[in-house]
Amino acid sequence: MVDDLDINQMEFEQAMKELENIVKILEEGKSSLKESVDLYERGAKLKKHCDNILESAQLRINQISFDKDGVMKQTEVDL
Repeated sequence: MVDDLDINQMEFEQAMKELENIVKILEEGKSSLKESVDLYERGAKLKKHCDNILESAQLRINQISFDKDGVMKQTEVDL
């Protein structure tokens, strides 16, 4: 787990990988209660971050349009 990297600076894939690792650790049930709660809290933050990235991507996709010849026009929103 990368503790020193701010979650909001993570790429989607990096955040998902850390979230998967947290789930694996929690499923093993070998961590202390405090560690489990801390991991759960970080996992919730990672999930929210991933949800925000996906929402932004969906908005960008929704902005894509095509002209009468089927050529994609420029999008208005950048990720």
